[in-house]
Formats: sequence, C-alpha cells, structure tokens
Amino acid sequence: MASVKAIEEPPSLVDLRKRIEAMMPRVDISEAILEVLQWCPEFLSSLTSLAGGHSHLADVDVSAAACLTAQALNITYSPIAVKGVPALERHRLGHVDHTYLRAENYAAANPFLVAKQEKIGFAKALGGGLVAAIDGMRSVVPVPSAYARPNRKYFGPKRGVTWLNMINDQAFGIAAKVMSGTDRDCLHALDVIFSSGEGRRADVIVTDTGSYSDLVFGLAHLLDREYRPALADLPDQKLWKSYSDIDYGALDSLARGVLDLRKVRKHWPDILRLVSSIYTSTVSPYDVVRMLQRDGHPTALGEAINTYGRIFKTLQCATRRCSVRTEVKDHRRLAVVVARRKLDSGGGRRRKTAGRRLR
Repeated sequence: MASVKAIEEPPSLVDLRKRIEAMMPRVDISEAILEVLQWCPEFLSSLTSLAGGHSHLADVDVSAAACLTAQALNITYSPIAVKGVPALERHRLGHVDHTYLRAENYAAANPFLVAKQEKIGFAKALGGGLVAAIDGMRSVVPVPSAYARPNRKYFGPKRGVTWLNMINDQAFGIAAKVMSGTDRDCLHALDVIFSSGEGRRADVIVTDTGSYSDLVFGLAHLLDREYRPALADLPDQKLWKSYSDIDYGALDSLARGVLDLRKVRKHWPDILRLVSSIYTSTVSPYDVVRMLQRDGHPTALGEAINTYGRIFKTLQCATRRCSVRTEVKDHRRLAVVVARRKLDSGGGRRRKTAGRRLR
C-alpha cells in the first residue's frame, strides 16, 4: 500500500490562520483557569479531601487556580505565593495541592469540563466529541525522576519520559499518561482510553503506528471502541481471511494469512471474562496487555485475541480512510501547544506575573 500524501494547504487557509491568530487576545493562564472554574463549579466540587469531604476554605478557587497555574507552567509555588493574601500563602498552596489535587480527583472532575466544552458552539462545529486521537511526545527530564529512563536515540546522554495523551475532535484533552522512557505506546493506549473518567468516552480512536498491535485491535473492538491506527507505515500490512479456499479477487494477493478461528472459540469464555474485568476497572488494561505476552510472544489467550483483532485490522486496511492521517496531524498540532506550556521551565515573564494576576 502506498503512503498517504500530504494535502497542501491553500494560500487562503494560511492567510485565514494568520488573521485569526492576530485577533486572538493574550490571556494569562491564571485568569483563564479562574474563569473556567466559574463556568464549571462542578470541577471544584469534585476536588475532595483524602477523607472524601469537601473544602470549607475561603477562596479555595483562587488557591486551586494558583496550584493549577504552577503545574501548567512547570514552576514551583514561590513565584505564585503572596504573603498577606490568605488564599495565596505558601502553606495554603501546599495544603490544597497535597489534599485536593490528586489523580483520582482529576479523573472525577474531567467529565464535567468535557460536558461544558461540548456545549460551546465552536466546539460543536469542530466535531461531535466521539472521535479522539492518541499520540505520544518524548521529552528530556532535566532533574532526577522515577519516571525518567535512558534512550540515546531520543534523549542523548540524558534521561526522559513519554507523555501519551488523548485529544478529541473538539480540541479538548480528555486523558493522558506519563510513560517511563520510550515504552511502546500500544502497551498504554487502552489505559489512556479508559482513564478519561465516567463521562462520555470517544467511540473512534485514532492513533499512529506506535500504538498499533493486533492485540490492541482485538481488545479495543471487544470493548466497543473502533480502533483506527495510521496504516501507511504499518510494519505488517498482510490481510487475513477466514478460509483458505475463498477467492477475494484483486485483494486475494494481500489476504495471505488464514485465521484460525478455533483459537477464538476455545478461549471465548476467558476472553469475555477478561474484557469484563477491564470494562469494570477491576484490572488495568496495561497489566492485561503485559499478562497476555511472555518474552515477546503472546500466550494462548493472547494469540486468540490477536486472531480476533486481525479481523478488524483486515477491514481497516481494506477500507482505510485518509481522515486518520488528518486526525493524527491535528492532534500533534494541539499537543505541541500544550507541551510548550507544560514542559517549558524557562518562562521568566510567566514566573513574575503569575502571582500578580491571582492577587
């Protein structure tokens, strides 16, 4: 299969982009966070303490906005803390951070933000929110970290991590995961899909080649998700058929593999139990993917799911859509903007103004 050629952007689109960028107002991150908290009070109500109670602190929204600003800019609380302002005292920020800003609270609060985003007219024009793209971005970690791993190809003599995130077609980041070093995306893709909270999850998942595997194909479709990896660069584009004596005409030269559906029938009860455990969050999808492989080779149950996944891989290869490339390209543009905010640690002007904006 030939690779998908990029569609050149017309001059009118380039001109329109420049005009829109010139019209966009410059907004401080802390001000934007405070405004969003006013739009979506359910976000704050989802930030519960370790005991499950809600905060009774005065101006807790200001404290939460300050902590979120520091995390977004990858800075400490020193530039944001302000003596004499109770909501911005250093001890208050530390208390709010350790007590209320936890991963499980973010997972509970994120669906409210997604639901609020869906009601915006511009977001509706972009898409329905049911298509999402997953991609990873590698970054060097300049300080010691438990997540950082060496890889000379991407990090040189230093160590780094991979940030795997998922953005829907309404330009909203709905889930993310930090991976140690450069672990394969396919091991963590399902984790990202099912860590987006209890709100409406995307039905169509678009990924690049790094998140592809027959096992993910099978598990994703068993979990009622349409899985669409970018196909032009797949290392294995062999199609599969159920019976060797069937002639598919022009596609017969591509359908070189024959599926052994007996493996699927034999392990079908175990497959259903496994998928139910993932769907109910009894087990982590990452642990399942690791469990189904041993020394780089699939187990008997893993091979059965691989066989099931090859059915949908063949359908995807035979009816591939150019929109897959477009989704991945749009995802990377948005992810670059987010990463610049998240990973830039040299924003001198932002450090000086962040605390002043929150006063």
